[in-house]
Amino acid sequence: MRIGIPAEIRPGETRVAATPETVKKFAAKHQVIVQSGAGLNASVIDDDYVAAGAAIGSADEAFGCDVVLKVRAPDAQERRMIKPGTVLIGMLDPFDAGNIAAMADARLQAFALEAVPRITRAQSMDVLSSQANIAGYKAVMLAANTYQRFVPMLMTAAGTVKAARVLIMGVGVAGLQAIATAKRMGAVIEASDVRPPVKEQVESLGAKFIDVPYLTDEEREIAQGSGGYARAMPADWMKRQAALVHERARLADIVITTALIPGRKAPVLISEDTVKAMKPGSVIVDLAVAQGGNCPLSEMNRTVLKHGVHIVGEPDLATLVAADASALYARNVLDFLKLIIDKDDRLVIDREDEILKATLVCSDGEVLRK
Repeated sequence: MRIGIPAEIRPGETRVAATPETVKKFAAKHQVIVQSGAGLNASVIDDDYVAAGAAIGSADEAFGCDVVLKVRAPDAQERRMIKPGTVLIGMLDPFDAGNIAAMADARLQAFALEAVPRITRAQSMDVLSSQANIAGYKAVMLAANTYQRFVPMLMTAAGTVKAARVLIMGVGVAGLQAIATAKRMGAVIEASDVRPPVKEQVESLGAKFIDVPYLTDEEREIAQGSGGYARAMPADWMKRQAALVHERARLADIVITTALIPGRKAPVLISEDTVKAMKPGSVIVDLAVAQGGNCPLSEMNRTVLKHGVHIVGEPDLATLVAADASALYARNVLDFLKLIIDKDDRLVIDREDEILKATLVCSDGEVLRK
C-alpha cells in the first residue's frame, strides 16, 4: 500500500501530517511518498524523511497514493490530483457541507478526525485535544508578549511589582493548559466554564473557579455538556454569567477566551461594554476568532487596540508551534490508521466500528454526515 503526505498549501498552515517518527513506522511495511518540502515549516527537512524510509516526490505523486494524510481539507486543485477511491485522512471540517459534498463528488473515502468521539478507546486519536493543548499554551505566551508589564510578582530594589491577574474563559483542554502555563509564569488566575464538573480540575491547577449559580433543573442538565463539549446555555443563565464576567474582566490584566461549540458560531463572552471597562493596557486573546469570536471586537489574524485594550485574534495558535503540533498530530493519525489496516497490512474499513462510523464523512460518492 502507498501512503502519501503532501505539503499543506492553505495560507498560514505550517503543520505536516506525518513526521520522521511516524513515517518510520509506516515505511516498515508500506511505500511512503512525502512531497518535497512538506515538513519545512515544521522544522523537518526532506533528508529526515528519507532516513526514516520515505521517498521524496511531487505533489501529484503524494496525492496519487492509496492513502493520503493531510492536516487540512484539500481544495479544488488538490482534489483533482486525488484518484477516486482514495482514503483521505485529516482535519476535514465535518461541519462544512460544501466541502464534504465536493469530496463525495470526487469519490473519496474521507475521514474527518475532528469527529473522533470522546471515548476512552479514541483518546490517542483526539486531534482536537492534542492541538487545543498547544493553543492553550501559546495563548499565554502571546498574552505575556503583548502585555506591557511583568506576569509574575517581582520584588526588586526599586519596589515590588504585583503579579498579573489572568481570567480564563472556557475550561476545556485549551483552557486547562492556559491555566497551567499561566500558573507556571506566576500569575493569579481565575477561570469560568458552564460545566460544573470542571471546577475540581480548575482548582487542582491552582486557579479560582468563578461559579455562576444554576436556578433551574434545565440549566443544570445543559451545563453537563454533551460528548465532552459545552452546550449552549439558556439566555437567562448567559445574562447572569455576562454580569459576573464583566466584573471579573474589569479587574483582570489578561483575559483568554476559549469557548467553542462545534458547528456553531462562538458565544460572545466579552462584550464591547466589558472591553471599555477593562484596564488600559490589558490583553484579550480570543481563541475563538475563527468562529466569530468570543469578543465582537476581535479581528482575524490581527492584534488590535480597542478602548485601550490589546485584542489578539490569531485563528489557529497550534500553527505557531508547528514542530510539536505536527509531532502530536502525526501520532494521532498513526493511531487512527491502525483502525483501518489489518494484521496482514491490508486496508479494511469496518463501518460498524464506533470511531470509523463517526469520522467517515463520505464514501463512494455518498455524503454520510448530514
